Amino acid sequence: MTFVIKASGETEPFSEEKLRRSLERASVSGEVIDRVMWRIKEGLRDGMRTADIYRLAFALLKKEKKIVATRYALKKAIMALGPEGHHFERYAGELLRAEGYAVDVAKVLRGACVSHEVDLIARKDGRTIMAECKFHNHPGVKSDVKVPLYTKARFDDLKKAGGGPDEAWVITNTVFTGDAIRYAECVGMKAVGWNYPPDNSLQDIIRRRRLYPVTCLTGLYQMEKRLLLDKGVLLCAELLRDKETLFSLGMGEARAARVAAEISQL
Repeated sequence: MTFVIKASGETEPFSEEKLRRSLERASVSGEVIDRVMWRIKEGLRDGMRTADIYRLAFALLKKEKKIVATRYALKKAIMALGPEGHHFERYAGELLRAEGYAVDVAKVLRGACVSHEVDLIARKDGRTIMAECKFHNHPGVKSDVKVPLYTKARFDDLKKAGGGPDEAWVITNTVFTGDAIRYAECVGMKAVGWNYPPDNSLQDIIRRRRLYPVTCLTGLYQMEKRLLLDKGVLLCAELLRDKETLFSLGMGEARAARVAAEISQL
């Protein structure tokens, strides 16, 4: 058995099943998965970091098919929306809009005791949801029970004031601790994390709606990605609707066409 070191510093046995599942989520074909798995297992050794395994898998996928590597790098691309959390809040708002909600970002609501700046207010089918977005830009960091605890406290204060939201949600780009999930379930709060709930997690919604952030594009330099975020451009699809934005970054026709082709494949 080979033990690897997670981003959190914890040691665990290498899971071929977990790696294979992450490749399948990126719509990698079975044949390519088998080749990637063979190459990774060939170089696997005790004490290897999961981050190194990820980098190797990404490099191998990029050689196989660039667009598959783009999809596989999704989690890292979401973290690249930072270091602050406001881009992630807006991005989560876009995901909820794609799910049919009318969304307001960063709204101040008056509670019975104090005012609260709520990350997202979403409305659908006559119900109003307040959502707290917890963003982390370092791998291995988890959202613990304090996140649903303070979200519930704010929700209760807003309800006490009358006419408050009907539901409270917590959304994170990483994972929840077991206690965070148990508490959220106990108080009837919806928790959406990178891999929770099963089949409707954050990554499931992103891939189902194909709302990929500009930070996932391999054809853009890091500085160009930051410039786009500063301009308020979050989604790859926005660049297809307005290709002039690519030219505003200073790129020529040929390179803009390559970036547009990458987006179209996503």
